[in-house]
Amino acid sequence: MKVLVTGGAGYVGGNVAKVLIEEGHTVTVIDDLTTGNADLIPDGAEFVHGDVRDVAADVLTDGGFDGVAHFAARSLVGESVERPQDYWHHNVVTSLALLDAMRHAHVDNLVFSSTAATYGEPETVPITEDFPTRPTNPYGATKLSIDYMITSYAHAFGLGATSLRYFNVAGAYHGQGENRRVETHIIPIILQVALGHRDGVKIFGDDWPTKDGTCIRDYIHVRDLADAHLLALEKNKPGVHNIYNLGSGDGYSVREVIDMCRMVTGHPIPADVAPRRAGDPAVLIASSDKARTELGWKPCHTDLETIVSTAWEFTQTLGDRAHSVHLTT
Repeated sequence: MKVLVTGGAGYVGGNVAKVLIEEGHTVTVIDDLTTGNADLIPDGAEFVHGDVRDVAADVLTDGGFDGVAHFAARSLVGESVERPQDYWHHNVVTSLALLDAMRHAHVDNLVFSSTAATYGEPETVPITEDFPTRPTNPYGATKLSIDYMITSYAHAFGLGATSLRYFNVAGAYHGQGENRRVETHIIPIILQVALGHRDGVKIFGDDWPTKDGTCIRDYIHVRDLADAHLLALEKNKPGVHNIYNLGSGDGYSVREVIDMCRMVTGHPIPADVAPRRAGDPAVLIASSDKARTELGWKPCHTDLETIVSTAWEFTQTLGDRAHSVHLTT
C-alpha cells in the first residue's frame, strides 16, 4: 500500500510510519513540526513539511494513495481547557479538510488516532466500545466530534474507516520513543528523574480505592499500537466506520510504575504524595476484546517491565537532548 501519515513526526505517528515501511509499504509523512520531531520521521518516508489543511489536497490528488493514517492533532488535556479554540481548529477543522481532500482524491481508506478520553469518567471498568461517550475536556470532545464526522462520511461517501481509542501509549521501538517539548506522560517523566533532568515525581493522591491507594491505568506498547493501525488499514471496508478500544486489559498503579522504573533504571527516583487532581478517575482500563476478535490484533509487549525497559533504553540515548520541561504528573 501507499499510505499518507499525517502527524508522522510525532511519537505514535512516527512509529506507525516506521512499521509501515518495515512491512514493505510506501509512506509519505505530512507534519508542520510544531510539536513533532523531525528525527522521528523514518528513513525511506517522503516528507512534506506543512499544515495538513494546506497541503493534504495537493499531496493526495497527485499521489495515488491507498490509505491515510491520521495522527495530526493537539493532545494536551490541560492546554485544551485553557485554549479550546486551538483544539477545535487544529483537530476538528484539520480533520474536516483531510476528509474532504480524501473524498476529492477518491482515497477511501482511513485509520484515525482517536482516544479513550472520549468516554470521560466511566462508572465501571474495563471500558468497552458500547460505553457512553461523555468527554470531560475539549481534547476528548474534539476527538469524539471527529469520530462522528468520520461516521457521516462513511455513510454518505463510502469511506472505509477505523477509529482506534487508547489511553497510555508507552515504550520505544528501534530507537523511537517519547521526547516531547511538553511531557505529561508518567513513564517518560519518571525516567527523566533517573536521567537527572527532574528532582522527583509527584503522586496525586494515595487514598484512592485501589490496592495501594494510587490511581491505576493500563499501558500499551507503541509497537503493538502500530500493529493495530496496520491491521485496520488492511481490513477497512467501504461505507463502514469501526471503533476499537486498545489496551492491555490489565492495569498498573502509579506506585507500581514508579517501582518498576526504579528496578529497571537502578535509580532511587524520589516520589512525593500531593493532593488529588480534580477529575482523575481511580481506575481506567480499556477492554480490547473487540479488536482482538475482529482485527486479529495480538499485542506482544504487554508486561510493564518490557514497556519500561524499552523506554529507558531510548531515554538513555538522549542525554542532554532530552526535553526537561518541569511539569508534574
